[in-house]
Amino acid sequence: MTDQTLRIGLISISDRASTGVYQDAGIPALQDWFAATLTSPWEAITRLIPDEQPIIEANLIELADDEHCHLILTTGGTGPAPRDVTPEATLAVAHKEMPGFGEQMRAVSLKYVPTAILSRQVAVIRGGSLIINLPGQPKAIKETLDGVFAAVPYCIDLIGGPYIETNEELIKAFRPKSAQRPKT
Repeated sequence: MTDQTLRIGLISISDRASTGVYQDAGIPALQDWFAATLTSPWEAITRLIPDEQPIIEANLIELADDEHCHLILTTGGTGPAPRDVTPEATLAVAHKEMPGFGEQMRAVSLKYVPTAILSRQVAVIRGGSLIINLPGQPKAIKETLDGVFAAVPYCIDLIGGPYIETNEELIKAFRPKSAQRPKT
């Protein structure tokens, strides 16, 4: 790892997957998406945890403050069910809320399913970490990331993280001209 390596925290939040009732599909879907999309160096730190707000908060804090992840993505726990507490946990550890991400994620998902309006996904900044809540299903994870990731590299720039480059055939990172680096 170098100081230019993007550290990504991946947290799959599921009572059943965390107890072995079924195999988690969220983290593998995220790892596959990043392997195809990023051309700059990255590494993932993963967690599989239950839908318990104190546990979610503790893992978000650990990945942000101790592991120094630049980007933290959660999957699952964003619906209206009583045990869906990922947004509450995310907001509880936030220094700044980034409402545009939640708005855009729901707009993207509405192209595919009318139940996207039930999603309570949020995004926040904690120190030098961007934290984004994603849906739990692999297909929805890909659709959502495809719809919002173009803004993530510049956000990471602005909070002091490494310069992220992407496979532009899949996702073209958007940066103002003044923030773009020459292609190497």
